[in-house]
Amino acid sequence: MATDCLFCRIVKKEIPATIVAENGHCIAFRDINPQAPTHILVIPRQHVASLNEAKDPVVIGQMHQMAVQLAKAEGLSERGYRTVINTNADAGQTAFHIHLHLLGGRRMTWPPG
Repeated sequence: MATDCLFCRIVKKEIPATIVAENGHCIAFRDINPQAPTHILVIPRQHVASLNEAKDPVVIGQMHQMAVQLAKAEGLSERGYRTVINTNADAGQTAFHIHLHLLGGRRMTWPPG
């Protein structure tokens, strides 16, 4: 874990977050600046700076599996939801601990951003 990483500190429970799910691999919490009625971040417990540094495909799969479970629990499965992983500055990544955005509860437009 990176000692200066915001999300690592959330994993260690040093910084409060509204946690909605966690298991041995991932933790999920509500975004403090939601961009949709449902906006949850799913992060791995281990520190991985971005998708570029993700060497284990299982980590990415675990994040997506948790997002699917949360989408069902939040009542988003039937209407639809979006999952997003921003990678580096031009894509909008501001916290350099890989994280998946689960967005739903409103109609999404395309293209995003």
